[in-house]
Amino acid sequence: MGESPPAASLKANDPCWCGSGRKFKRCHRPSTEPVRPHQLSERRLVPDSIARPAYAVSGDPGPEEEALVRPPELIEAMRRAGAVAAQVLATAGAAVRPGITTDELDAIAHDECVRLGAYPSPLNYKGFPKSICTSVNEVICHGIPDKRELRDGDIVNIDVTVYLDGVHGDTNATFPVGRVDPVSRRLISVTRQCLELGMAAVRPGRPISDMGQAIELHAEAAGFSVVRSFVGHGIGQVFHSQLVIPHYFDPRAETVMEEGMTFTIEPMINVGTWRARAWSDGWTTVTADGSRSAQFEHTLVVTAKGAEVLTG
Repeated sequence: MGESPPAASLKANDPCWCGSGRKFKRCHRPSTEPVRPHQLSERRLVPDSIARPAYAVSGDPGPEEEALVRPPELIEAMRRAGAVAAQVLATAGAAVRPGITTDELDAIAHDECVRLGAYPSPLNYKGFPKSICTSVNEVICHGIPDKRELRDGDIVNIDVTVYLDGVHGDTNATFPVGRVDPVSRRLISVTRQCLELGMAAVRPGRPISDMGQAIELHAEAAGFSVVRSFVGHGIGQVFHSQLVIPHYFDPRAETVMEEGMTFTIEPMINVGTWRARAWSDGWTTVTADGSRSAQFEHTLVVTAKGAEVLTG
């Protein structure tokens, strides 16, 4: 994958790679301070006029099962939901900058979702308190937006799912905050490539394991690791249906792809170990060694030619 990233060999007192003339340790060395939970704001409200999933009040999604192959009218509804999810993600992503809090990003995404007539699917899903997930630096996934300010050199994943016309659309992306170090930039780039290669492996008649194999080969060739604790999933009228999409090669993933299947591919790629540990909040999951993690995701449908992205 080319030469080693310059920052990988820089020492604390070396000049920073960015050309500022400052020492690396005082400029763009990635923070070694772990992400900690901060204060949460009150739960945001959704107007009564907006249709919502059954769990919006109870928090209990109930049995999350549905047919693996969706009818054409459901796929068309998912195109609409996917387009809204993509718009919400773009709006929130455009607001990423040093000094903004992840809670402010949640407010921006929530307001855009409501403006577009959709319900933010994470809100009260199994009790989740916010409208999006925001995962900073070593947080792999399911970070809860709070009052922590993003800092120059951070990276943040914004995970958006919306419920519209009776179906869900799920997408996410990792954004640099200000100027980030070369290793983090490369992590983001490789992770995006992993998603693209996973989608390119979608073919009717082929096993689901093809996607994980393509992702794992690329990530490991780049010197990174693939998270195994979390997978892609079936999606449609329910948020997470029973279809499981590993992002590493798992020969047990023998389900054969068929036209009309809808699911997410959402590889989580780490600089260090693939192992993870969970916070006591029951949601936030971080890398076991504190190394950085990135993720990208699309919802797609299997077609005769491969994959159609529904959240593009």
